[in-house]
Amino acid sequence: MTFSARDSTAAAGPSRDADDVPLHTLKILVAGGFGVGKTTLVGAVSEVRPLRTEETLTDVSTGVDDLRGVEAKTTTTVAMDFGRITFSGGVRLYLFGTPGQERFWFMWDQIAYGAVGAVVLVDTRRLESSFASIDFFEQREIPFVVVANRFDGARRHPEAELREALDVDPHVPIVECDVRGRSAARDVLVRLLEHAVSARSADSR
Repeated sequence: MTFSARDSTAAAGPSRDADDVPLHTLKILVAGGFGVGKTTLVGAVSEVRPLRTEETLTDVSTGVDDLRGVEAKTTTTVAMDFGRITFSGGVRLYLFGTPGQERFWFMWDQIAYGAVGAVVLVDTRRLESSFASIDFFEQREIPFVVVANRFDGARRHPEAELREALDVDPHVPIVECDVRGRSAARDVLVRLLEHAVSARSADSR
């Protein structure tokens, strides 16, 4: 099965055309540690104005949120991000970005309900921040892909090296991507859909 996204741009709201009604709607999670680029990915691909629940970081988070490696970050997601992208053939993805801080992890089970797959974003400078997300989806048997976000100045690593460091199974796709780019981020979602379809087919045998 192949997927290709429609050539659409972000708008202030959803289209009201009759042919805008999708044949299939799928829920996708965008997860990962604090400051790995979840909000950026959702915003890059969404064909509607993304819903964001970002708040300014304050002194209250001092000693609670781990800012190592992201000291310049000034805002944080406190509930979730939400976006939408439609592929040709009537497949529409609803994207839910999870909060990355440990104090908000209690929300993950509710957000994950009904999801067909997930993108786990990784900052190669802070791999430990992704372990909780990987464990979460492995334990719930939700298909996921690991995406090493290409931060400026970050060293690139071979796939085998990342797979060993993250301790993920051989069947889990690992890709590198600058999630600021719409086309590259969209390709990540296509890769996830293909992986989810493959995993479902394997389970049905």
